Amino acid sequence: MGVDKLSLINKKEIEEVTTFLKRFDLKYDKNIDYTVTIRDNNQIIATASKEKNIVKCFAIDSSCQGEGLSNQLLTNIVNKMFDEGYINSKVFTKIENQELFRGMGYREIAHTDRVVLMEMGNKSILKVLEKIKTTYNIDTNKKRAMLVMNCNPFTLGHQFLIEKVASENKEVLVFVVEEDRSIFPFKVRYELVKKGTTHLKNVKVIPGTDYLISSATFPNYFLKKENEHLAEYTKLDATICGEKFGKILNINRRYVGDEPNCKVTNHYNEMLKNTLPKFGIEVIVIPRKKIDDKIISASYVRELLKSKNFEELKTLVPTTTFDFLTSSEGKEIGEKLRIQDSPC
Repeated sequence: MGVDKLSLINKKEIEEVTTFLKRFDLKYDKNIDYTVTIRDNNQIIATASKEKNIVKCFAIDSSCQGEGLSNQLLTNIVNKMFDEGYINSKVFTKIENQELFRGMGYREIAHTDRVVLMEMGNKSILKVLEKIKTTYNIDTNKKRAMLVMNCNPFTLGHQFLIEKVASENKEVLVFVVEEDRSIFPFKVRYELVKKGTTHLKNVKVIPGTDYLISSATFPNYFLKKENEHLAEYTKLDATICGEKFGKILNINRRYVGDEPNCKVTNHYNEMLKNTLPKFGIEVIVIPRKKIDDKIISASYVRELLKSKNFEELKTLVPTTTFDFLTSSEGKEIGEKLRIQDSPC
């Protein structure tokens, strides 16, 4: 029995894998970019997929477990990742598969009572956090607050929230979501946050890494859809924040803006409030900044950019953001908005 690559444009093959995965309470992810199967008498008995460097949808028929099929699948997937330039891989899987992947060299990042996120390779979450401590000169003998923000793009609402947190804490770490699934690329969002907070000397703006709100830890954030997996994704991301970021960087507060218009982000905030206190982190919700009784939102700013309403747009963003939005690169993003939707 050999490992066969699935054609992602063959609807029949996709349906076969989808049906097979349902037996294991797994759903075939639309963001998957590579899938392999093993068949016996033309019937699927094992499968695994990947999205970039994340192993997903791993399943083996119970009658065939212990026959070395997992090694065949994983070797093929990891080799594909290596061919694409990935030297580190992650796997998001059910908690009962933990020992299987540990035997293949994977280390746990974090787990909930149902799922576990693991990684393999030279990179590790502990090394990443140690590098953050060194790069940003973080004294872990002192307590600090944190924010995690996407800023798609950076608005006066975001600036108000950071200023509020900065006024209440000696040091603030602002992690900008690094996953590039927003209409504004990470490099742009990161620079806009840095430029919009230069007046706040106790604020450090840091790339969010692929361990906070990423396609591995919290894909629903980018899909903006509520489904049966949302609770586990949010719990896992919150656990990583508390267990790893909070403990290693000595964070005792996490601030979030209230989210009256986005159910997924609101659910995430609630999970943070339920999870982070277990790790000694207080969660503080700040009401969103309003102008003329209207909440400032990045989604509304994108709508104004889309419609070229620069007059109103100027009242909702810092000067540094406005200068970018009216630049050639900003206007190009506006053109993209006219032909595609963006998450809330």
